[in-house]
Amino acid sequence: MAEIHASGGSLAEGKRLFDLKRWDLALQEFLQVKTGNFTPEENMNLAYYLGLCYTKLGRFDDGLLYLEQVITAGEDPLRVYQCRMTLAYIYAITRRSQLAEFELGQLIKNGFTSAQIYTTLAYAAWARKNSSKALELYEKALEIDENNTTAMNGIGYILVDTDRDVMRGLRLCRKAVDRRPQNAAYLDSLGWAYYKSGNSPEARVWIRRAMDMAPGREEIRKHMRIIIEDMKS
Repeated sequence: MAEIHASGGSLAEGKRLFDLKRWDLALQEFLQVKTGNFTPEENMNLAYYLGLCYTKLGRFDDGLLYLEQVITAGEDPLRVYQCRMTLAYIYAITRRSQLAEFELGQLIKNGFTSAQIYTTLAYAAWARKNSSKALELYEKALEIDENNTTAMNGIGYILVDTDRDVMRGLRLCRKAVDRRPQNAAYLDSLGWAYYKSGNSPEARVWIRRAMDMAPGREEIRKHMRIIIEDMKS
């Protein structure tokens, strides 16, 4: 195995740093690896970790290039699954919903089914403002995994935001927060659910907690502005 190279990086050291979530240092290590004596398997392993590092650091276009290499090689079904999921995540959060849906559709076509696939598809549908489809997909995810907090929060938020079923939405948002109390998105959803149920003081408490954790998120700030204006009137 070509793990260590003179005057270069080490694949093993890069993996160690990656596991420690030191993604910036892991990336530097991987970029210094000399690949002259690498086997095709080692090259794909390096491409996989480079793609993940770039993704973790928010350098999505760089990440796409390496993740697509792993998918194109198609030698390891599990790695292909992981890379397609990561591509779908990148496309979803960068508002390229149709590309996200394509990647996830390929996974389903190849026999992969998981709650994570359906929650990512649901988020892509929500980004396209198709709340009915998003709700259907989140419900599928919850059928597969009744403890999936992403699905709980997604269903809850849509139910309250669209006024479909505010009280069920509130219960689901509360359940998601009980399981993941440090998740700013869940705290925001719970605050918004309280607001939509007519309890602005309680809503402000939860959205304030969300803002303390993620002060830069515009949607949380937007919800807070709406609640404050409502309490003034």
